[in-house]
Amino acid sequence: MSFDLRNKKIAVLMGGPGSERKVSLKSGEGVVEALRSLGLNVAAVDVEHPDFSLGDAEIAFNVIHGTFGEDGQLQRILEMRGIPYTGEGVAGSELAIDKIATKRRFHERHVPTAPFEVIAAGARPTMETPFVVKAPREGSSVGVCVVRDSSEIDQALEEVGKFSRELLIEGFVEGRELTVGIVGDEVLPIIEIRPKKAGEFYDFANKYNFLNPQAAGADHICPAPLDAESTAAVQEVALAAHRALDLEVYSRVDVLLDRNNRPFVLEINTIPGMTPVSLLPEAAGAAGISYPELCRRIIELSLARFARHRP
Repeated sequence: MSFDLRNKKIAVLMGGPGSERKVSLKSGEGVVEALRSLGLNVAAVDVEHPDFSLGDAEIAFNVIHGTFGEDGQLQRILEMRGIPYTGEGVAGSELAIDKIATKRRFHERHVPTAPFEVIAAGARPTMETPFVVKAPREGSSVGVCVVRDSSEIDQALEEVGKFSRELLIEGFVEGRELTVGIVGDEVLPIIEIRPKKAGEFYDFANKYNFLNPQAAGADHICPAPLDAESTAAVQEVALAAHRALDLEVYSRVDVLLDRNNRPFVLEINTIPGMTPVSLLPEAAGAAGISYPELCRRIIELSLARFARHRP
């Protein structure tokens, strides 16, 4: 299904009230520039509260990461206004943003994922170290602590407990950190992420060191240097994870490959970063899809989803 976008006004929604606001603004800048390079009529909209104005826009391109933009709230508002928008619908967004619900769905649909338990803030995990403590509804590794020794448990619980009253405790998988973009039914080349400083993980500072110049950052290798069998296995579980959440448009799936070359899915991002250092545009580029073309495909896939689910 193709759509004529030339006579449509597109509002790029960016910013938002959450912890990823600065990243979202950078993503939005990139999308605005890309869509204008295609000759499309585009307006940038900095969303700071739920009563934002779209003016006369007919399509919303959503690049608000995490809180409000990626969790179903914005999607519900746009549906009430009758405005088609990019990305997943309310149900898919609500499910994918919730790491606990996502883990349970993976378990139900036999998608390989690390062992986990759920505790109330203030309770103690029963899982032995090493493990990872995660706030269930944050993105970009906000509210994540790796606990390698029992002496670190209390501090990690206190830190992550600032973000949520319910915590995800996930078994630590030692291995290679990978991410896989999905656009429609196309699985993009795998990216391997290697933090430049040994012993660090790919946290917010290392992901966005243009916002944190003191951070060491990370190297991205695309395509990831994997043998054909491992490449196929990782891409297969990434697509299985995407489909397990009944997603239809696009996502980025984070995977760990352990020392026995077994892939474990960590989580899924339904509004992945679109900044100059973001992973989805990098993987698309490796597949021969330019940044503007990626933006076009996201709009077209989203409008097709909107048409399928229109009452």
